Amino acid sequence: MTHDHDLVLRPTAAQTQAALDPPPGRNGGDLVVETLTGLGATTVFGLPGQHALGMFDALRRSDLAYVGLRVENNAGFAADAYGRITGEAAPLLLSTGPGALTSLAALQEAAAASAPVLAISSQIPGAGLGGGRHGYLHELPDQQASFRGVVKSVHPVRTQSQIPSAIAAAWESALTAPHGPVWVEIPQDVLLAATDLPVVTAVDAAPHDLPPRPELTAVAADLLANAARPAIIAGGGVVRADASGKLRQLAERLNAPVVTTFGGKGAFPWNHPLSLQSWLEDRHTTDFLEDADVLLVVGSGLGELSSNYFTFKPRGRVIQIEADLGKLESNHPALGIHADARLALSALLETLPARQDAQAGEGESATDRVRAVLGLVRERIDSQELALEQKVLAAVRKALPDRSASFWDMTILAYWAWSAFDARRPNTMHSAQGAGGLGYAFPAAIGGAVADPTHPVLAVSGDGGALYSIAELATARQHNLDVTWLIVDDGGYGILREYMTDAFGQATATELSRPDYVALAESFGVPGVRTTADTLADDLAKSLATPGPSVVVLPAVLRMFAPTHLD
Repeated sequence: MTHDHDLVLRPTAAQTQAALDPPPGRNGGDLVVETLTGLGATTVFGLPGQHALGMFDALRRSDLAYVGLRVENNAGFAADAYGRITGEAAPLLLSTGPGALTSLAALQEAAAASAPVLAISSQIPGAGLGGGRHGYLHELPDQQASFRGVVKSVHPVRTQSQIPSAIAAAWESALTAPHGPVWVEIPQDVLLAATDLPVVTAVDAAPHDLPPRPELTAVAADLLANAARPAIIAGGGVVRADASGKLRQLAERLNAPVVTTFGGKGAFPWNHPLSLQSWLEDRHTTDFLEDADVLLVVGSGLGELSSNYFTFKPRGRVIQIEADLGKLESNHPALGIHADARLALSALLETLPARQDAQAGEGESATDRVRAVLGLVRERIDSQELALEQKVLAAVRKALPDRSASFWDMTILAYWAWSAFDARRPNTMHSAQGAGGLGYAFPAAIGGAVADPTHPVLAVSGDGGALYSIAELATARQHNLDVTWLIVDDGGYGILREYMTDAFGQATATELSRPDYVALAESFGVPGVRTTADTLADDLAKSLATPGPSVVVLPAVLRMFAPTHLD
């Protein structure tokens, strides 16, 4: 009897000939790019550096497309977005020491958001490794140690023959649920040395499935079938697993209202009769979820933002489906199911017994209860004199095509969008709310535009966050990417200004001297326009419809809605 794992891939005649007679002029860097190509990569992001030149020279001999950004952290954000949009591992090529360390904040965001990024860094020559201080440029006592607490897995290389297997193992790790960033490091001399190893032609690195345990699925299905007031919280894991269709089927079968987390935007149709939308930072929504007798949490760890700043206290039974083992029951006791969201939802749909209409709720129907909660949310927002903020967000939604991706920085308009923006489709709205670092939106939008060049892409930043990534206007211009950058200019770190004023009566260190963003954009050869709340929809739509990069600047001081978790 033959088992799948007994099968051996036999090389073709062409592969055999290439292996026996490799082309001249190859080095360790060629083994890197050949392995990436064999794994199916088509595009890499990064910045060159002295110790990494072997990899970058090899790019010249490969078919890989290279997108070079101006700051390593921004290159990491671009790779993060590429991984989110495509579902593929995004290679990120970095140099040693300062270059590598500059990417850490981006890798933290990728880890928090489960974005598959394959970071490959150079290292000082092998003679300088193993302890002591040798005085090499960029030397760190233990470079891997700087990344172990951030990335999903670390894969050191010390010889050329280790390169294909190390990169393949990292690729597999990045794409096994939960997705995440991984780290490979290769010494400079290994990358530069000539190699007579065979050309890497095929690499097997299929990610592992993460199915649910059947006894847990059976218990979960029974609880849901007999629930009087079931409800669902859908997180980013639903989006990453491409499980939105399964989620809708289950919600409709259970007649269960659904809230999407800020990371799960688009996982459930915004205007569906069972949609509670994303008003998680709202006491009415929190009360509703606390009242569920069975709460199904899919693809969320119920962290700070998803739990209304840890004020959420469920009274019923919680079922949590989560691919990240560390997040399982990390905040609330639950029937914990360690599984990929799509596989778990599929199993529930196959296992769930017939549900009687009478079990769908007592008194008011589920859809009536949803309308009531959304009505209370609307009354509360309307009572706070926030017409400008709602007008600006509506203008963005009007201008943005349904299939276009948007990327949001940590800015007040983004905080509004987490709760109030209709993403319309899964995997189209992305923000840095996983780790919360500034500067995400524009470089991420560059990665999104590279991932899908068929639709224009929108980035949204405040003026504070914009200054983190202004250099990438050169990247967008160089690659002629269809990215429109909306910068809401309020003269400082607007959300921190609000926080400090509320807490201390006045703000400190929040006001910024900033450039003329329109003139600055034009100095990069990128057209810019200054707009108003009244003209924003038209100006954005025009910029999005015009090929190439553009900048739209909105001078406005926006306010957040009152934090309902403090009521």
